[in-house]
Amino acid sequence: MENIQDARIALIEDDEIVRQATTQWLQLAGFLVEEFATGYAALSKIRAGEFDAIISDVRLPDIDGISLLEQFKSNQIDAPVLVITGHGDVDMAVKALQLGAFDFIEKPFKPDRLSKRVTQAVEHFRAQASTHLRGEYLARVSGLEKVLIGQSDAMCHLREQIAHVAKIDTNVIIYGETGCGKELVANSLHNESERRSRTFVPINCGAVPENLFESELFGHEVGAFTGASKRRIGKLEYADKGTLFLDEIESMPAAMQVKVLRSLQENTVERVGGNQSIHIDLRVIAAAKEDLLAHPSFRQDLFYRLNVAQISIPPLRDRSEDILMLFEHFSQQANANTRVLSEADRKGMLSYSWPGNVRELRNIAVRYALDNSVSAIEVLSMRPTSTVELSTKGVPLAVQLDNFERKVLSEALKRHQGRILEVMEELDLPRRTLNQKMQKFGLNRADFKG
Repeated sequence: MENIQDARIALIEDDEIVRQATTQWLQLAGFLVEEFATGYAALSKIRAGEFDAIISDVRLPDIDGISLLEQFKSNQIDAPVLVITGHGDVDMAVKALQLGAFDFIEKPFKPDRLSKRVTQAVEHFRAQASTHLRGEYLARVSGLEKVLIGQSDAMCHLREQIAHVAKIDTNVIIYGETGCGKELVANSLHNESERRSRTFVPINCGAVPENLFESELFGHEVGAFTGASKRRIGKLEYADKGTLFLDEIESMPAAMQVKVLRSLQENTVERVGGNQSIHIDLRVIAAAKEDLLAHPSFRQDLFYRLNVAQISIPPLRDRSEDILMLFEHFSQQANANTRVLSEADRKGMLSYSWPGNVRELRNIAVRYALDNSVSAIEVLSMRPTSTVELSTKGVPLAVQLDNFERKVLSEALKRHQGRILEVMEELDLPRRTLNQKMQKFGLNRADFKG
């Protein structure tokens, strides 16, 4: 749950006793409350200030609640409105919901119910505002920030590092966990450098069989070994004047480390089966998941040759403020009309530890964008448990219960093809409660119609 201690609430109630009591209840719940006895007095102040939610009686001495709600809409006031009604004002409350009110609460109401609904309204409002701000950010980013997205301090620092190191034509080691985007950072270093017009050559050292390693890096002449029917240019030579990216360099065989070190020291390569030394001029960017200096099988002399500059990529769990932005970016890339994340999904995403980092998040976002039948948390729970921990680990019980409730509702809507009355009957839910839950979980009956 978001921190609502600084949430500003406008309370519009003409009955002084009710107004004072309601204010006290809300203040005890942690809200900052500003009281108004009339609708127009409130409207004037709300226009000028920023409130996270508005609570209004439907019957006021100067204006009724419906007209006041229309005034809020015409003045583009986006704060959620909770309408307080008497027993005989239910029709008016329903009309208020049709005009966009967040909810209505009948008198007499329990303080706990009021504070709970106000909290939900504030969370919903702030989530929408945050989504809007993230959308504006994604629309205006350019350059390096468009490639390495994020507003966290860690990402801002990373982009500054890349911009600085790119200008220095020297070797670099990039450290980062699986899925952090090491190749993306390496590519950015190349594209921001003076070598940008030449070739960027990536090679994953962990994916090359040991018996092919030398030929892959250094190339070979015709007849150098069985099957060598034509000359092949190796990666080192092919990257001349450009950048060579050695991913998972800790996987490089020891024998190859010696040859690579010599090649980098002398700026030459010699193809397998050849005698001619070929001059090369390249920048080497290496990437590893662990400290190469402490690695038992990695040569220290090669480490020092590569470690002229060093960049560390923060894991996704250390920049949680970027998670929703990245998810929205990837899901919109996959489907421009993708759904907005529900409150339960947002909480679950922020509670999850993301062991697969940005790569895992991108995969979840794409599946979510292309399959309207599942929530983001449900997509998380479908991952193979043999490679990552269960998605419920570290996820609060309330979020897991929300996920279960959404699944039950979604399956019922699917069975009845969006027919609300049949869903109400099966789940024994009042219409209002069902509507509230569908809104909470981002479920639209139109998505389930046959």
